[in-house]
Amino acid sequence: MSKHLIVGVGPIGSATARLLAARGEEVVLVSRSGAAPATAGLADLPGVRSVRLDATDAEALGELAAGAAVLYNCANPAYHRWATDWPPLAAALLAAAERSGAVLATVSNLYGYGAVAAPMTEDTPLDPNSVKGRVRARMWEDALALHRAGRVRVTEIRGSDYIGPHAESPLGARVVPRLLAGRGVQVLRSADTAHSWTYTEDAARLLVTVGGEERAWGRPWHVPSNAPRTQREAVADLAEAAGVAPVRVSEIPAAMLAALGLVNPTVRALREVAYQLERPFVMDSGAATATFGLEPTSWTEILGATADSYRTPASHR
Repeated sequence: MSKHLIVGVGPIGSATARLLAARGEEVVLVSRSGAAPATAGLADLPGVRSVRLDATDAEALGELAAGAAVLYNCANPAYHRWATDWPPLAAALLAAAERSGAVLATVSNLYGYGAVAAPMTEDTPLDPNSVKGRVRARMWEDALALHRAGRVRVTEIRGSDYIGPHAESPLGARVVPRLLAGRGVQVLRSADTAHSWTYTEDAARLLVTVGGEERAWGRPWHVPSNAPRTQREAVADLAEAAGVAPVRVSEIPAAMLAALGLVNPTVRALREVAYQLERPFVMDSGAATATFGLEPTSWTEILGATADSYRTPASHR
């Protein structure tokens, strides 16, 4: 049994904890609250304990990471605060990994590639065109520099917009409850451009894999994901999987988004990455499948799990 330290108790951090616990590992969950959400499915799970800690405290995090085989960065600062909140957190995670000797396995995304005209692979150059993209690219560049200097061992996984139970997603809380009620839905930006979707559970599977595989260290990996679907197609697929009638899909008017952005910092922060939902945004995940034999969960299963999570009362999840 090995010790594993997970920073962040969102959908991917929680799924990572469940996978490791099922394997009989010792799992320590780190969050500001010191408690996993009721939806995490971690209550009374053997081998899992939660710790209240500000992960920007590098010294405290390093002490907690002592003896850990892997340190998983599953943190998720507020979307509109990435530029201020990520740098100190990323620096503390690197310092803790160096101090403890744990492998640092980070959950990242595709923002660092910027706006591209072809499917993204791990060899696509980092060329961010947004503040959030520059933050993510810098995090990886800093980590890779220390890895190449022999001071830490790092890897990261990159996924597209998430789909799955409790995932923060364009296909999440704004869409699924309305669909289940038979009401029309409005989607962000274009409803009809190809888009890759990454299942949160598949992200956790890859994260656990690369954290423990020496051949995975020193490079990023794309999470195995299904063929791209437009938002309109994905909503129709969700309705079919949920066993409800198709609903009308429309795009949120640009003027409405602009007005919402005046009062909602998250909506305002979406502006600089709007290109991801305005033009094809497609990820190639063949490298992880070829290297580790990991296939994406079937699209039908993903859709069913997503719809079911909105049907089940939180107290029973």
